[in-house]
Amino acid sequence: MTQKPIIQIENLTKIYGVGDIQVKALENVTMTVHEGEFVAIMGPSGSGKSTLMNILGCLDRPSEGKYRLAGEDVSEMDKIQLAIIRNQKIGFIFQSYNLLPRTTALENVMLPMVYNRGNDIPDDEQRQRALKALEQVGLAERVNHQPQELSGGQCQRVAIARALVNKPVLILADEPTGNLDTKSSVEIMSILTKLHEEGKTIVMVTHENDIASYSQRIIRFRDGQIDTDKPNGHKPMLQMKKEVDHELS
Repeated sequence: MTQKPIIQIENLTKIYGVGDIQVKALENVTMTVHEGEFVAIMGPSGSGKSTLMNILGCLDRPSEGKYRLAGEDVSEMDKIQLAIIRNQKIGFIFQSYNLLPRTTALENVMLPMVYNRGNDIPDDEQRQRALKALEQVGLAERVNHQPQELSGGQCQRVAIARALVNKPVLILADEPTGNLDTKSSVEIMSILTKLHEEGKTIVMVTHENDIASYSQRIIRFRDGQIDTDKPNGHKPMLQMKKEVDHELS
């Protein structure tokens, strides 16, 4: 059965500047990501991948072209509409975690529900959702710890739990292992792969080939355009378990 498209981009162009100093960060990009795919976006600095992620995350709008997220045209929405889409449909994982200091892991994970416009989720259910998300990433024993009491890998797990708590249609991971050592990177990628195998749609930006190897498909950008778009034999969970065990030994 063909999965429904989550991301549909048609002739997407993003131009910065005016007049003679215009720069095309993206030019006529067309691509589709279907439900349940795990896609890695790669490319050198200035290739357009960060601009693409900002548009995919509804943090910016294209200058030209269309972007449909789960069938909804978001390319011309205003800032308030985009903020609602970001909160309700997209889960973000950042390189620098973006956790609130002096706030527990549980409270950090609950934030997307707190800021959800029109939120009618009872407080107790919000707490239970956050606890379940932390349990999913192996942090059931760290719910009351603040970021400064956690390792980098544990902080990124909190960020993943936060990305999951509003049940988004799309998870965007921007260099999710960029601040981590090898052991923690493997652990984080094993969590993302497990989420993918459970049916989550994930788009990840990375500079690292070994991190991209966990994905199902790799799209490489160059000069604001798609250079290559190829399927990838992503690592099975058994292989990742061996890598985690090796790093722990």
